[in-house]
Amino acid sequence: MMASFVNIVRSSDRQTVGALLVRLSSKHIEDFEAFWKARLRQFSQDDKYWDWAFKQRLVDTRANYEAYAIECEGRTQGLMMIETQHYRAQFFPGRQIVYVASLAVAPWNRKRIQRPPQFRTVGSALLEFSRLRSIQLGYDGCVGLHSLPSAEGFYERCNMMRLDADPDDFIDPDDDLLTYFEYPPQES
Repeated sequence: MMASFVNIVRSSDRQTVGALLVRLSSKHIEDFEAFWKARLRQFSQDDKYWDWAFKQRLVDTRANYEAYAIECEGRTQGLMMIETQHYRAQFFPGRQIVYVASLAVAPWNRKRIQRPPQFRTVGSALLEFSRLRSIQLGYDGCVGLHSLPSAEGFYERCNMMRLDADPDDFIDPDDDLLTYFEYPPQES
């Protein structure tokens, strides 16, 4: 995949700006380590311990993983890793899905950390791209994911179907169960 353009919204003036959606690279991992990690930990974000270098190694060694980043104004604004081969839909049994293994937006794009955030719709752009990949793979736009607790409202606002907490998926045994969300097939 070459770079593709996506639109995100600059919060300060509510203007739509063009951003690039690209394959995850070492530059994005370096940005995460240098600019994201400390702020995620400072604000106790659910994804504060995610290891994007490990995720990149998975992408590099396993054909069923892909990872992407959104860049705008010279900075990494969002990151996503998907699994493309081994997941089936919960709401539509037998249907294959793209599974979003990880989706994160930069700390400066989170209302819980910065008000107003620098950019809005970064997560939505990544999620929409996961649907596009699902269509490209012949899965009719079916996408599923397990949500971190702080992101459940986001996925509800994106009109994903919700399945209550899945006892087979934990962030940590001492933490809450993760809630599963899914997009149904897109109509032609």
